[in-house]
Amino acid sequence: MKPVHVVAAVLLVSAFALSTALAADPAPNFALKGVDGKTIELKKLAGKVVVVNFWATWCPPCRREIPGMVNVYEKYKSKGLEVVGIALDQGGWDDVKPYLAKNKITYPIVIGDQKLTEQYGGIEAIPTTFIVDRKGNIIAKHVGALMENDFEKAVKAAL
Repeated sequence: MKPVHVVAAVLLVSAFALSTALAADPAPNFALKGVDGKTIELKKLAGKVVVVNFWATWCPPCRREIPGMVNVYEKYKSKGLEVVGIALDQGGWDDVKPYLAKNKITYPIVIGDQKLTEQYGGIEAIPTTFIVDRKGNIIAKHVGALMENDFEKAVKAAL
């Protein structure tokens, strides 16, 4: 391997480590209705590890990570894990409902807006995933698709 490639690999690993090691800032609360009409409120999930995933139906990396998130959610929800998918589709439920009907997403999905993305520091790319600890603090942030193994490692560390 050429020295330049080694440096690039080290920088890439360092960037990922930085994206997952945040100061524990309180996660902004939200109260949004799911497809079933029930309100999902972050502060009411206190005591659980909550994964907040900003995504959209038109986003290929978002669609690619969803099956792994479903698998990890199903595996760890009995241990205190909650996943909330916040869809950022401009068409709202008109875009999201057909996607949910075709795909088996077992965790709650809500519709987000610009105000919420700003509260989370401005979502510059999707998917963007936050891990919120049992006390309601953001302990990790990842921009880009999270593959199942990496997602599971992050969840296990938080639980």
